[in-house]
Amino acid sequence: VQLQASGGGLVQPGGSLRLSCAASGFTLDYYAVGWFRQAPGKEREFVAAISRLFGKTYYPDSLKGRFTISRDNAKNTVYLQMNSLKPEDTAVYYCAAAFDSDRYYSTDSYDYWGQGTQVTVSS
Repeated sequence: VQLQASGGGLVQPGGSLRLSCAASGFTLDYYAVGWFRQAPGKEREFVAAISRLFGKTYYPDSLKGRFTISRDNAKNTVYLQMNSLKPEDTAVYYCAAAFDSDRYYSTDSYDYWGQGTQVTVSS
């Protein structure tokens, strides 16, 4: 059972990135999937989540309109599209899967975690 996060990199302010979270060893569409991020010296922060049944999406108010989470069940993958990136978006981004919880904002709800991918927003 593994989650693999990828797609991070260095991008200029105002740019975009799309992160991917690919699952192996289990069927991701049976799980809610969340993205979190952690900047140096800060706690892990909720970024986005997508529910397992109807694909309902959740975001903190601070990120609504810039970030979009989606899933492709055929590819067993969840994506995070990030637009209008700012230097304060710089962090390691993690994806996680939760089988039976609707507390998507909480790290405690998740059963499996990916290894993280670094996103750096800088000119």
